[in-house]
Amino acid sequence: MSEQELTTELASHKKAKLEAPIKFQTLGQFTLWRHGEKVNAKAWGRDKTVQLIQYLISYRNRHALHKEHIMDHLWEEGDDRDFKVALHGVNKVLEPNRASRTEPIYVERQGVTYQLNLNLVWIDVEAIENYIIVGNKAFGEFPQIAIEAYQEAVALHNGSYLPNRIFEDWSSEEREKVQVLILGALVNLAELLVASNPMESIRLAQEAISIDKTWEDAYRIQMSAYIAKGNRPQALKTYQKCADILDEEYGISPLPATKALLKEIEAIT
Repeated sequence: MSEQELTTELASHKKAKLEAPIKFQTLGQFTLWRHGEKVNAKAWGRDKTVQLIQYLISYRNRHALHKEHIMDHLWEEGDDRDFKVALHGVNKVLEPNRASRTEPIYVERQGVTYQLNLNLVWIDVEAIENYIIVGNKAFGEFPQIAIEAYQEAVALHNGSYLPNRIFEDWSSEEREKVQVLILGALVNLAELLVASNPMESIRLAQEAISIDKTWEDAYRIQMSAYIAKGNRPQALKTYQKCADILDEEYGISPLPATKALLKEIEAIT
């Protein structure tokens, strides 16, 4: 893609958040904004209503979800009435002023299948992925665009995905996916900033390590950033910390790339 195309794509993602009538935050806490106003959590009423909208968010990229499949995932003893009540609750929260006998616009129905209309709904985890896609496209040829895209993604990361559903099987796939995406964004952004802002690079790498202490790429970035700052002892300490963690957690040694970087650092006089 050209620089202009990437710039336009990045701008369109920023615009989407500003213009979306419905916005969801799923990281750190679950929050809904409707036409710019934060909706009180009590508005959802029953927990089954919250579970249903969170499920639709978690599986937003699957093709229309069958009602029976949704109920089997969410409720061990749920029945058709539970689903109808929960769906009515979701639609009532999202569209409190919808005229009777008109079809909902945010939760689309086709027969007995349902899905979110992603053209009208902004979701933080969806936005993160979109920004990272732009960053990855721009990474080699247009570093400034990549930096901006990764920064936008990282800024949206406010914690774990749906922390109140951490023990629900249906939320685990999205949680793991978001974690891997954010780790990649943090490391890529840190790598791009090593030369111009090594201290920020170190901070970003540390943020990745706080998410996953075995994320070896982050240790390499820190080692390089410490060398850019002229702090050889700290670079060596970082390698040793990496080696100790990998041995403790998995009984393995660092990758050849990490060992090669260590040799370069040791050769510095």
